[in-house]
Amino acid sequence: MDCIFCKIAAGEIPATVVYEDELVKAFRDLEPQAPEHVLIIPKKHVGSLLELGEEDKDLAAHILADVVPKLAKELGVAEKGFRIVCNTGEEGGQTVHHLHVHLLGGRSMQWPPG
Repeated sequence: MDCIFCKIAAGEIPATVVYEDELVKAFRDLEPQAPEHVLIIPKKHVGSLLELGEEDKDLAAHILADVVPKLAKELGVAEKGFRIVCNTGEEGGQTVHHLHVHLLGGRSMQWPPG
């Protein structure tokens, strides 16, 4: 498989890593859309939210309940607020077909987003 995020997860492509554990890796986005813009990816290849299976429930919960709050606090955006985005599919804006969550903060977010 020729997946750029799998290669980042495996350490084959360098990234500015801000967090890593046995399940996920989080790194700075190369084209940040906010002062703090981090991508959180599972180390296991999952193509999108639609490909999460029953066996991935703990992984999804870990990302949302453990990693996002931890990083938001460490990045200094928890108090004022932040946004998480998980683009899915072509019309959803997904350009890399490996599940990833964007954590954006450090500025006021607008609505609608896109």
